[in-house]
Order: sequence, then structure tokens, then C-alpha cells
Amino acid sequence: RSVYDGEEHARFMEKLEARIRNHDREIEKMCNFHYQGFVDSITELLKVRGEAQKLKNQVTDTNRKLQNEGKELILAMEELKQCRLQQRNISATVDKLTLCLPVLEMYSKLREQMKSKRHYPALKTLEHLEHTFLPQVSHYRFCKVMVDNIPRLREEIKELSMSDLKDFLESIRKHSDKIGETAMKQAQQQRNLDNIVSQQPRISGGKKSKKEFSASSELEVKNTSPMSEQDSGILDVEDEDEEEEVPGAQDLVDFSPVYRCLHIYSVLGARETFESYYRKQRRKQARLVLQPPSNMHETLDGYRKYFNQIVGFFVVEDHILHTTQGLVNRAYIDELWEMALSKTIAALRTHSSYCSDPSLVLDLKNLIVLFADTLQGYGFPVNQLFDMLLEIQEQYSETLLKKWAGVFRNILDSDNYSPIPVSNEEVYKKIVGQFPFQDAELEKQPFPKKFPFSEFVPKVYSQIKEFIYACLKFSEDLHLSSTEVDDMIRKSTNLLLTRTLSNCLQNVIKRKNVGLTELVQIIINTTHLEKSCKFLEEFITNITNVLPETVHTTKLYGTTTFKDARHAAEEEIYTNLNQKIDQFLQLADYDWMALEPGSRASDYLVDLIGFLRSTFAVFTHLP
Repeated sequence: RSVYDGEEHARFMEKLEARIRNHDREIEKMCNFHYQGFVDSITELLKVRGEAQKLKNQVTDTNRKLQNEGKELILAMEELKQCRLQQRNISATVDKLTLCLPVLEMYSKLREQMKSKRHYPALKTLEHLEHTFLPQVSHYRFCKVMVDNIPRLREEIKELSMSDLKDFLESIRKHSDKIGETAMKQAQQQRNLDNIVSQQPRISGGKKSKKEFSASSELEVKNTSPMSEQDSGILDVEDEDEEEEVPGAQDLVDFSPVYRCLHIYSVLGARETFESYYRKQRRKQARLVLQPPSNMHETLDGYRKYFNQIVGFFVVEDHILHTTQGLVNRAYIDELWEMALSKTIAALRTHSSYCSDPSLVLDLKNLIVLFADTLQGYGFPVNQLFDMLLEIQEQYSETLLKKWAGVFRNILDSDNYSPIPVSNEEVYKKIVGQFPFQDAELEKQPFPKKFPFSEFVPKVYSQIKEFIYACLKFSEDLHLSSTEVDDMIRKSTNLLLTRTLSNCLQNVIKRKNVGLTELVQIIINTTHLEKSCKFLEEFITNITNVLPETVHTTKLYGTTTFKDARHAAEEEIYTNLNQKIDQFLQLADYDWMALEPGSRASDYLVDLIGFLRSTFAVFTHLP
């Protein structure tokens, strides 16, 4: 810059030129010094060029040969490349198939399970498929189809399991009768076993008999079992004393459809729907079961079938209660039982009122007791049934009175109304065995001799005792106290004496064709029957073990009945006698125109005196 700014530009150029010339001289010197080396190098280079040409030709030749030789290798390499590509594809395919095959296998397994109606395992498989396998291969189209099918499959499983449940409900409706019959049979066996155990004498030293030991140990097992005592009834009783083992409910009905369906609906989150459906259907079935057939009252089998179905229904519900958690609960069963109890009692009241055969009423009572005992064993309250039995007892008493009215009529109609003749000791003892009669004078008399009463006395007395036995039969197993049984028998016997027997005696006394001899014999007979009333009191006391002195004990009114009959007979004798005398006096026929009186009394008066003499001879037998 100082050169350009100053005036020394020309001088600088001169100096620069001089510098260039110096450098040129130095270069020339240098070149001159190395020239020979340069020439030698060029010569060497020319030699090298020739050699390089040879080498080039050799390389070209070698390259050509290599190219010719390498064509096959290139083809082999191409093939190897393709193989490697295929191998990689196959490996990828195997890996993908390894993921897909379990999905297809699970789907196939699912279909197989559904085909074989194994719905609960099918649902588990479906769940496993949906949550474990399908997410791994979700990008394949067939998996998308499966995913879309899953809700439909769930619905299908749901419908199929519900179909199984409907079949089950139909099955238990058909088998209720058999289940109930089995349960009542077992209750009867248990009652018989209890009776046997209670009747066995106690062995001293605290030892138990074999049956008592087995019964008590069985009770301990039941009490320690997690299942309730009710459920251990029909469902798993094994009575070793019985030759024939009675099947349980689970032997008669397969409960697995209920359990499966409950599990399936629980897994699907629709348990409440299932519980509601089950309870609704069972309520409908309960109403059908509780509807008695119109002709049920005609035979005992009609009642038995009705009871069997009710027992069968509640045995199944009790089994379901104790083998499922919450499908049914105690409140639901108690509600059903309340409905059943009211409908059953109403049906029994209606149908039993049609029954006029006392033996059928007695059999019905035994059946109701067995029915009540069976259900009581399953924990159902049955007090109302026993209260209703007391109502049926009144009806039973009425049917007995009607039956005995016929019996008494037949006895009174067939009687000859003459003292019973006895020809030997055997006949005498037989009659004394039938009727409590003691007469020292009659015992001393030689055979043949006569009892003062006619045949209807021992027969009527025996029939009154039979009636008392019939009343006692009804009171068995009703869980009544001795006092209640005694009161029931005495009231029924009083009705028999004051109403039935009294009416029969009054009808005989009032008959048109009854003679004075018969009336006298009736008076004698009723006198002896009146005396026998204290023996009837003793008889009742012996069979009920309730002393007559006990407070509230009803007295027998037999004495009044026989006194009334005797008074009626006496009135009838008086009336008949007056009528006869009037008839004789109406026969009076006088000759008003006679000139002088006859020497003897009129014929009608002679006949009247003869009649009165013979009649008063009959009266000598009266007390």
C-alpha cells in the first residue's frame, strides 16, 4: 500500500524484476544440476511403460478368463440368494404360524366344547382366546372375523346353557313326585328307627346298643358337617339297616345344568338375570304343584301324589340352597313355603270335607303327619299343619259317629230282645270278657242259665270301646299331651253316647211295631249299660294315663244317655199300655135289651184281665 500511495512504483517494479531474474538463474542452476537424473528417470519410465503394457495385457487376459470362469459362480450365487430369501420367508412364515396355530387350535377346541355341550369350559376357552391369543395376531383378517364372532359365541353359549336349564326345570318337574316319595320314605324309615331306639331298654353302665350308637354317631357327624342337618336328609342318607338303599335327589336328578348355567352367567356378569329367571320359573312350578287334582279326595293315592310333588319341590330347593351360593336364599324359600302352606291347608280343608270314610281320613292324617315330619326335617315350620289336623280330627270324629250310627242300628235291628242263654262255662266267660258283668247269684246257678240282658249289650259296649280305639289312633303322632288326647277322646265318646247311640235307642223305642216285652228288655239293657259307664271311664284312663280326678278332665255322659233311653221306654210302655186298654174297652158290646144280667163278665174284660196279667208278669223283671 505504501508503494501505491508513494511515488516509488517504478522503483518497486525494477526491484521485483531483478528478484525474478535472480530466481530464474537459481532455477536454471538447479535444473542443470539434476538434468541427468531427469533423463535417467524418463528412460526408466519408458521401460516401465512397456512392462505396464504387458501387465495390462495379462490382466485383461486374466480378467477375461475370470469372467468366463465366474459366470457359473454368479448363477450359483443368484440361486443361493434366492434360497436365502425363501429361507427367510419360510422362517418368518413359521414364526407367524407358530403364533396363529394356537389361536386356530383354541378356536377348534372351543367349537368342539360347544358341540359336546361343555359350555362352561367353552366359555373359559373363549375368554382365554380373547385375552391371551388373539391380541398377538390381531392384524390378520381371520382374527378380526373371530373377534367379531366372540359376542355372538357368548350369546350362543348363554342360550345353550339356558336351554339346558330349561330341560333341567322340566326334568325336576317330572321327578318331583319320585323325589318326594323317596324323601317321605326316608322320613318313615327314620321314624321307625327312632321308635325302635326309643323302645329298646336302656342298658346299665352307660352302654349303648349298636343302633343307638350308630344313630348318635350319625347325629354327631351331621352336626359337625358344614352342611345343614336338613340337607343331609334325602341327599346323602345311607340307612345300613335297610336292605334296599333309597336313592337321593342327586341320584334321581342331575343338578349339573344349574351349576353350569349359574357359573356361565356369573362369568358373563349376568348372575342377577339368571337368579331372577330361575326363581320366577320355580315360582310358576310351585303354583302348578300346589294345584290339587279335582278328584284328589277319592283315594289316598291322590293325596300321596300331591304331597310327594310338594315335598319333592322343596327338597330340590333345599338342595339348591345348600349347594349354590345365593342362587336361592332362605327368605325366598320361606316365602315359597308360606305360600305352599296356605294353599296346601286350603286344599286339604276343601278335599277332606268330601271324605266320608273314617279309615281314609285316618290314613290321610297319617300321610299329613309324615308329610309334616319330612319337611320339618328340612327345617320348614309345620305347626299350621298340625293345627289343621285338629280340625280334621273333628271331621274324623263326625265320620266315625256316622259309621257307628250304622253299626248301632244293625246291632239293635238284629237283636232278639231276650236274655242271652248260656249253656256252658266257655260261652259264659266269653260274654263276661266282652261286658263287665258280675252277679254272684247268677254265677252259682247251674248251666244252662241266662244273662238278664240281651245280645246288644255286650255288642254295644264292645263297639264303644272300638270307637275309643279309633279316636286314639287319630291322636297318635300329633305331638299332643296325654291330657289333650284324653280330652279329645272323652269329647268324641260323649258325642257318640249322647247323640249317636241315644238317637238309635230312641228310634228303636219309638218304632210302631215294638212290643212291651222288647221295651222291658230295653229298660233292663240300658240299666246294665248305665252301670258299665264307670268301666268305660277306667278304660279311657288306662289308655291315656290321665286320672279322672285331674283338673279339666271331661266326664262321660253315658249315664244320662241310658237314663233318658230308659225313661223314654217307660213312657212308651205307659203309652202302649193305655192304648191297649183303650182298644179293649172299645170292644165293649152290651145287649141293652137283656131282660136279666149274665152270670159272667164280658169277654173283652176277661181278655183285658188276661192281657194285663201276662204283661205284669213281664214287668217283674224290671228293676
